[in-house]
Amino acid sequence: MPAASPWFVYLLECRNGSYYCGITNDLQARFEAHVAGRGARYTRANPPLRVVGSRAFADRAAASRAEWQLKQLPRASKLPWLLAPEPGHAGAPPSQADPPAPRPDGPGLASRPAGRGPTASGRPRPRAR
Repeated sequence: MPAASPWFVYLLECRNGSYYCGITNDLQARFEAHVAGRGARYTRANPPLRVVGSRAFADRAAASRAEWQLKQLPRASKLPWLLAPEPGHAGAPPSQADPPAPRPDGPGLASRPAGRGPTASGRPRPRAR
């Protein structure tokens, strides 16, 4: 059985100065697709200028988890996180063994007043009639 090819989390700098984050198993082909307008809807409206960084992962699941972690970070932390040499170093993604950091606003949706804000799934609440 051939060795599985790595999956990459990548960060693009777009023409409007924003970052776009995604995953792929062929970074060059995916970047070319974004440039040609065949990539994500966001990069069709905001064409990418360059790949600012990427990191390889063993499989798609690990890359997807890392993509989610990267998207949670503020802009200033994204590139250092992506370019950190190994998990465990400053700015690197936490390992699976690290406990999640406590949220400063409490446990999440349970701390919100009833009847306000989105539902647990994140969708807007239906209007009252």
